[in-house]
Amino acid sequence: MDDAEPAQSCGPAPDGSAPLGIEQATRQAPAVLEAIADDLRDRLLNEARDVSGASDLQARIVELVDREAGVLSAATRADLVERVKERSFGLGPLEPLMLDPAVDEIMVSGLNDVWVERAGKLEPTAIRFESQEDLRHTIERVLAPAGRRVDEAQPLADARLDDGSRVNVVIPPLALDGPALTIRRFRRRGFTPAELVQRGTLTAPLCDLLEKAVRARLNILVCGGTGSGKTTTLNALSSFIGAHERVVTIEDAAELKLEQEHVIRLEARPPNLEGRGEVTIRALVRNALRMRPDRIVVGEVRGPEALDMLAALSTGHDGSLCTIHAGSAAEALRRLETLALMADVGLPHSAVCEQVASAIDLVVCQARTSDGGRRVVSVCEVNRVAGGAGARELYAVRNGRPVWRPGAATDLTARLR
Repeated sequence: MDDAEPAQSCGPAPDGSAPLGIEQATRQAPAVLEAIADDLRDRLLNEARDVSGASDLQARIVELVDREAGVLSAATRADLVERVKERSFGLGPLEPLMLDPAVDEIMVSGLNDVWVERAGKLEPTAIRFESQEDLRHTIERVLAPAGRRVDEAQPLADARLDDGSRVNVVIPPLALDGPALTIRRFRRRGFTPAELVQRGTLTAPLCDLLEKAVRARLNILVCGGTGSGKTTTLNALSSFIGAHERVVTIEDAAELKLEQEHVIRLEARPPNLEGRGEVTIRALVRNALRMRPDRIVVGEVRGPEALDMLAALSTGHDGSLCTIHAGSAAEALRRLETLALMADVGLPHSAVCEQVASAIDLVVCQARTSDGGRRVVSVCEVNRVAGGAGARELYAVRNGRPVWRPGAATDLTARLR
């Protein structure tokens, strides 16, 4: 009878690093290591539910691998860390689009062709996901670094990538044709006022007017529809703020890139899956008033924080800037009143209207044109009228041509001289 082969040892390696059997199995069968990496990635995503914001994912991966696979050698653990990182960060077929500087927005709807926005226009690409599973894995990889996740209990998610890009995800059953993923790319460097003039967003005389308005510390509200370029214009206007002023920016998702030396950037935080840890724009506006700001810049007013913002602008915090979703100056003022009433503090409508009239000096209205460009289409002075705030047009675009109307002899026009 032939001698039996000696059994493979599962005892510790000579250097005491890991049992030989496990180590050899992972080296000889890469599929084993792949399976371990997949399992660890799933655990990483599960742990994301307890994370209230973006954190150092690299450190979390290393900690997870050391905790769950500490029996492996240091070299194998390092390999495992790289595999988990690849599964946590990679965006699959979307990677080329994320690397294309001409792409401003990426839109995925199920297994259909991926659409992008370039130069203000939407166009389809030849890119599509092969399966729902691949798309779901990509969504998980997008959300994991921000500590977010989506499932049937929480089918909606917003996040911000490390490069500042904004992400929105909707999955079934809310998205009927498969998971919908939208990524709005973040520009590392915003446009300067001179570049906006060159691109046709502003005319040179209008740029001069807005520069005078910012330097004169007028409170300016920038309005427009989704994707009209409100934040881009707001960022350009902020360049007229004095270099040594203390500026506090407040945003739902950080996009503004102010160049002043003394800028404090605050970002709201959504609740985690347990409904805890939320920090609202309203709370940040209230807190900003205690931070001795020279200026407050709110990325977008969209809720009851409007009342706190109006109170701040009416009581000495002049020179502030903010944006709001509205199609015209008159609509912007009405929407601001409506949002302030959402604070539900029992103020009469007339009092809110008076606050709007005293708080806002200038409304800049921006729109997306048919050729995909963005353009400031009107600038209005805010004045008091019967019943609250009214908008008097100073500048408008009529039939593609700029039209100026002489300003009334008001305190605002005096401040602009």
